Amino acid sequence: MRIIDYGHEFIVTWEWDHWHKRNLQSIKDLPASDRRYIADKKHWWVSGNSRDAVLQLRETHRAQIIVPDALKPEMIGEVDPLPQLSVELPLKPDAILRPYQRQGVAGMMNFRRCMNGDEQGLGKTFQSIASVLGLNSFPCVVVCPAATKYNWKREWEKFTGKRAMVLDSTMSAQQKKSWHQYVTAGLADVVIVNYESIPTFFVESFPQEKTKTGKKKPWAAKDVILKPFMGMFKSGILDESHRCKDPNSNQSKFILRLFVGLEHRFLLSGTPVINKPKDLWPQLAIMGTLHLFGGKAAFLERYCEGGNGANNLRELNYLLRKHCFFRREKKDVAKDLPEKQRQTIECDITTRAEYDRAERDLKQWLEGSGFNGEQIDKKMAGEALLKLNVLRQISARGKIAEAKEFIQEVLEADEKLIVFCNLYEIVDSLLSLFPGAVTVTGRDSAQQKQENIDRFQNDSSCKLIVCNIKAAGVGITLTASSRVAFVEYPITYADCVQCEDRAHRIGQVNNVMCTYFNGVNTIDERLYEIIQEKRHIGNTITGASDEMQMQVVSKLLNLFTNKKVA
Repeated sequence: MRIIDYGHEFIVTWEWDHWHKRNLQSIKDLPASDRRYIADKKHWWVSGNSRDAVLQLRETHRAQIIVPDALKPEMIGEVDPLPQLSVELPLKPDAILRPYQRQGVAGMMNFRRCMNGDEQGLGKTFQSIASVLGLNSFPCVVVCPAATKYNWKREWEKFTGKRAMVLDSTMSAQQKKSWHQYVTAGLADVVIVNYESIPTFFVESFPQEKTKTGKKKPWAAKDVILKPFMGMFKSGILDESHRCKDPNSNQSKFILRLFVGLEHRFLLSGTPVINKPKDLWPQLAIMGTLHLFGGKAAFLERYCEGGNGANNLRELNYLLRKHCFFRREKKDVAKDLPEKQRQTIECDITTRAEYDRAERDLKQWLEGSGFNGEQIDKKMAGEALLKLNVLRQISARGKIAEAKEFIQEVLEADEKLIVFCNLYEIVDSLLSLFPGAVTVTGRDSAQQKQENIDRFQNDSSCKLIVCNIKAAGVGITLTASSRVAFVEYPITYADCVQCEDRAHRIGQVNNVMCTYFNGVNTIDERLYEIIQEKRHIGNTITGASDEMQMQVVSKLLNLFTNKKVA
C-alpha cells in the first residue's frame, strides 16, 4: 500500500495482489464521508479527518507513507552580502561605477551565470557590460528588445573600448550572411540582436513539420541547429529576460539553444516573475542553473504546486539569492543615486522613407533661400521652424512602435509612467494602444485635467498619463511616478526641465529617471545635443527662451546645409 500525505488529504493506491482485499477493506472501514474512489485515476481519496486511522496503516498494513518534496519544511538560511569589487576594470575614465554597482559587478563576476534583478533605473546595463569586461569574456552576444539595440551599442562604446555591431533588418542579404566575419576578424567584440531576429542571424534550421491536421509538431530547444560559427561566443547578456517565461514559445527555445554553449550568462530583468513562480524555470534553464533546484519537474513540484500554483517561496528566494540572483531597489541605494537621471533610447523610425523625402525638400528650400549658415533672421525663422517641425513630426510617428514596447515594460514592472509629446496624433496613438491611460492636454477642460491628475496621483490602478508638453509642462504635480519619458522633444532645455520636474519636485520620494526617444539619423539626435549644449541659457523666467529658439533653429539648419541635396 502506498499513501501520499498531502497534509489535508491522502491519495491511497496498492498493487492488485493477494493483499488487495485486505487493503480495500481497510479503506472501506473509514467513514464513508472521508473516502472516495477516483475511477479515472484508479486511486482512493481520503480526507485528512481520518489522519490517525490512515497513519496507523503503516503499522498494520506495512503502508508506505510518502510526503512530497513540495510539503517538506522550507530550507532557509543566511545569504552572504554581495562581495566588494577588488579589481580595477578597464573602463573609460569617465565611466564611474557607483558603490552599489561595483558590488553588483563583483557579484555577477563571482556567480558567472546569474540574473541581475535590480529595479529599473539602477544601471543593470552598465553592470553587465562591466562584468563581461572584467571577465574578458569576448566575443559577447547581447539579446535585447528592438527598442534598445542602439542604446546597448552606445553604452558599450561609451563605457569601454570594445566595438559593438547591431544586427538588424536594414542589412543587405549579403551582410546578413557574412556579419560573423567581422567578429572572427577582430573588427567587432560585441554583437547586439533583438529577440525576433535570432532565427535570421543565428539559426541554421529548426523543426517546422506539421501534423496531418495542419498543426506544427512539438519540438524542443535541442532540436535547433545553430549556424556553425556560433561557437565563437564566450558570453551572453539577455536583457528583459522575463520575455522568455513561456517555455513553449519559439523565442524561448531559440535563446535556450543559443545560451547553452556560453561560459558566462547574464540575465537582466527588474520583473523576472510576471505572474507565478513557473515564470522562472525557463530563465533558470537559460542561465544553466535549473539543476541547482532539482531540474524542471522538481522545481514545478516544490515551488509551483506541480504547475500553476505557488509554494515554498521563502526557500525559493533563499536559493535564488544564494546561487544566481540579486536585486536592489532604489530605496536601498538612494544615497548612491543622483536626484535625477537621464537616458536616451535610440530608435529605428518606421517612417524612414517619408522622413528622407522631407529632408530632401528642406535641403532644396535652404539652397533656394540663400541661407549661408550664419545666425538666422526672424523673417526666415518662422518658415524654417515649420519645415523643421515637419521632420520632428515624422520622426515622432516613426517612434511609436518602440515607445509602445518601452511603455509596456514599465507598466509590467508595476510602475507608473509619465509620457510627454507634442502632437495630438501621438497622444491618440498612445491612447489607442493603452486605453486605460489618462491625459493632460490642451483638449482637456480644466476640470478634466484635474480629475485625471488626481486619478494618476491617487489611484494605484492608473499607471499611465500622456501629457502635452505645453499643457502639462508647468503648474502640476505628478509625483506618483518617478519615471518620465519623451516621445517628442521640447525646443528648449528649460521646457525639458519643466516637464521633468512634474515628477521631480517636493513630495517625490524616489530618484527620477527621464528617458528620451531618439530617432536614429534624424533631427532628434542633433536637437537633443543642442538642448544639452544650451541648457544654461534656457531659463524662461529671464526671457531667454526666444533667443534660445532662434539659436536652436539656426544650428539645426546648419546641420542640413552641410549635406548635399540627394
